[in-house]
Parts: sequence; structure tokens; C-alpha cells
Amino acid sequence: MKPNNGIEKIIDEKTQGNTLVLANDKKNPRKLYIESYGCQMNFSDSEIVASILSKEGFNTTQNLEEADLVLVNTCSIREKAELTVRKRLEKFNAVKKTNPTMKVGVLGCMAERLKNKFLEEEKIVDMVVGPDAYKDLPNLIQEIDEGRNAVNVILSKDETYGDVAPVRLNSNGVTAFVSITRGCDNMCTFCVVPFTRGRERSRDPQSILEEVNDLWNKGFKEITLLGQNVDSYLWYGGGLKKDFDKATAMQQATSVDFAKLLEMTAMAQPKMRIRFSTSNPQDLSLDVIETMAKYENICNYIHLPVQSGSDRILKAMNRLHTRAEYFDLIDNIKRIIPDCAISQDMITGFPTETEEDHQDTLSLMEYVKYDFGFMFAYSERPGTLAARKLEDDIPLETKKRRLREIIDLQQTHSHYRTKQHVGKTEEVLIEGTSKKSDAHWMGRNSQNTVVVFPKEKYTIGDFVNVKIKACTSATLLGEAVGYSKNN
Repeated sequence: MKPNNGIEKIIDEKTQGNTLVLANDKKNPRKLYIESYGCQMNFSDSEIVASILSKEGFNTTQNLEEADLVLVNTCSIREKAELTVRKRLEKFNAVKKTNPTMKVGVLGCMAERLKNKFLEEEKIVDMVVGPDAYKDLPNLIQEIDEGRNAVNVILSKDETYGDVAPVRLNSNGVTAFVSITRGCDNMCTFCVVPFTRGRERSRDPQSILEEVNDLWNKGFKEITLLGQNVDSYLWYGGGLKKDFDKATAMQQATSVDFAKLLEMTAMAQPKMRIRFSTSNPQDLSLDVIETMAKYENICNYIHLPVQSGSDRILKAMNRLHTRAEYFDLIDNIKRIIPDCAISQDMITGFPTETEEDHQDTLSLMEYVKYDFGFMFAYSERPGTLAARKLEDDIPLETKKRRLREIIDLQQTHSHYRTKQHVGKTEEVLIEGTSKKSDAHWMGRNSQNTVVVFPKEKYTIGDFVNVKIKACTSATLLGEAVGYSKNN
């Protein structure tokens, strides 16, 4: 993924910014206000932070003006996300003038990328905390309480927060994130994640299963297993993935890869819906696809970023797969799981991209016909190999035009895919009220497509069979015909 000079379009909804809220607790007198931006992992991390700070006397609030501590969990994957955070800091500064005791901290990838520089650039910031340093928050807060700025952005080789029970914030009580791995080893030339989140390390599978079981016991019906690259999950007793070859023969023999973890999770809670994100084409194995096909409670949906359809650009991006290999993977997915939905990330305007390269991207999209996608125009991220080695040489107007063509084609394909559901009866998990009508429920089917239907007798958390009557390019419209067998 990439920064984007303000050029951005998303087909379907994608999480951007949110305030997380914890129920009131009289034993926690200090007020904490948290905003999160970027990927699902950031929102999961904010739940970790809230859990840690709840034990330190903090109760979260929706009211910024009353906060004693304001934290913003940041994203560095695109330039627009960083600009959004800087604008929010301006808002916090205005509030701080009326509440001078309020402290402001920056968390996450932007904190890791800028480190001490953040304190110099944003005079309002009191604390800078990287993604691997959240357990140090109690010490850092003591520092700022005593009038000193506090920074901890040291990347860890083993921290996964597997021993921290997340506080489920702003939750619908139905769906939840479960983090399984952190960091990334792939070093795509456009991406800052390896520098802000460190090397790949995986979480103990037993702690993952304990969290999943706990969620089921609390009434949750669906989980999403999270990682920068979930298919790289590998547990052999702890440590970095790159050190696996040095592990003992016994550790290697008893290791758990992602396919095995997926199976263990599916078997642990057979009625719990399971999703995962994000996959990398070079690491998604046939074992994973076959495991998905084997268990009904694993959803038929894969987010499979490709970034470009041109072999030349893929090589320049250090994407370790070719166009042909990607097609083979798509063919295998469709052969093993015929109704599997697939979504994409696409970057246009990468350095040196020609019209021929752009046409290769469009033709790849024509071959796959993605259900939906997340599309961006390239702009360089400081510190990445592309920023250091490649000139950002594609004119802005060319980027805009190519992005528009990609978006238009995706909209056509999205509508093509949603129309394939019309006339079918599909299981939908109700997540909440439709944003457009209080008389309708909103949920998702196995393919991650939003389904809207009249409320009638059903309630949030029900599995319902819905007859699909019509569609838009992003939403299915239907009518409930009864509870599903999983209810």
C-alpha cells in the first residue's frame, strides 16, 4: 500500500478514524480519549492500550474536552493518513488551551517513523510510543505526569501482546479482531511497515485459542485473525520467523503454520465465523485454501493485494510473485472454493510505470474481476527503498487519470459480482442497523458483502437466511426467510 497525494478512492467501506469508548467505571477516575486511524491492526492495538491503561486508573471517554490523556493511534502507510493526524493535533491543541493539564500522546506507526522528531515538529505532543512499546505506557505516563516528555519506540523481536486481554471498545458485541502476528519481512520497496512494525513474529497459538474461546463465551459470533501478513504465521516456540531454520528439529516438527492455526481455530469453535486479513500472494499456500474449503465456518473471502498487473513493476516493488503466479493462485482459489470472493489493493503511478504497465494492471483486473478493492495513487514514503532509489516521475495528472480508470473498472466488476448473488438465499450475520434505514438490518454474508434487509423479528447477532432480491455495486438487498442452522 502507499501514500497518495490526497488521491484516494475506496470501493466498499474501509476503516479510517474512530473514537474508542469503554463503559464508565467509578474506580477509574482519570479520563482517556483514544482515536485510531489506518488498518485493522491499529484498532486492535488501541484495544490493547485501553486494557493496559484501565489497570492504571484510566476510564475512556467520548468527550475530548474532559480528557486527562489524549492518544491518537497513527498510520504511516499513506501520506493522507499522516496529514489527517497532524490536523487532529491542531484540534487537540485548541482544546489544550482550555484544559492545560491535558496530555497528548502519539502511538503507532507514525510515532515509530518520526520518533523524537515528532516532539520537535508538534509542540503539543507530550509522549511518542511505538507499536511494540505499549506495555511501557505506565512508566511513560509517569514521566509526563512529572513534566517530562516521554519516548519509547524500540522495536521488539518477540512482543505480540499475547498475554494482554484486549478491552473490546466501541464493539457491536458480534465481531472482534484477534491479532496473531506482528511485523513484516517482505520489504516491498514502497512500504514503510517493516520499518514501523519490525520483523515478523507470531503469537502462541494457545493464547489465540484462549482469546477466541473467551470471545465465544461472551457472545461474539465472528472473529478476524489479523496480521500484516497472516500467511506468514509460524509458531515454533517463539522468536522471529527468520530464525526458524535455527530452531531444534523438535521445534520444527511441532511448529504451527497458518493453515494449521486456521484449522485449530475452526475446530475450537465450530459455530464461530472466521475471517483473516491480510494475505500476501507469495505466502498464501494451497493448504490454507484447502482448509478454508474443509470448514464451513471459515468465510469464503480472501483479501489478496496484488499492487500491479505488470511484471516489470512488480519486480521494482520487490513483490516476490509474478503476474502468471498470481493467476495460478487465483485459478486454484476458484477451483477449490468456486464462490470465494477476492478483493485487491492496487497502486497506480509507481515510478517508471508506462501506459503498457497500466494496461497490464487493467487486464489483470479483467481476468480476476475482483469483488471490491482499495485503490491508490503512488506517492513516496520517506525511508523506503523506492523513496531512496527511484524518482517519483509519473505526473500527477497521469496518476489521477490512471486511478480513475482503475476505479471505474472496479466499480463495473463489483456490480458484476454482486449481481451473481441475486436470486440466491445466503446466510447473513446481523451486525447492526442499516446506516440508511432504521427499519433495516445490516450484516455480511460469507463473501464479506454487505446485506441489508427488513428487521422483522430478528436481532443483532442472529444468523439469518436472506433471499437476495436486488443489488448495487457494493450492497445486496434482500428479505429474511428464517434463521440459519448456525443460529
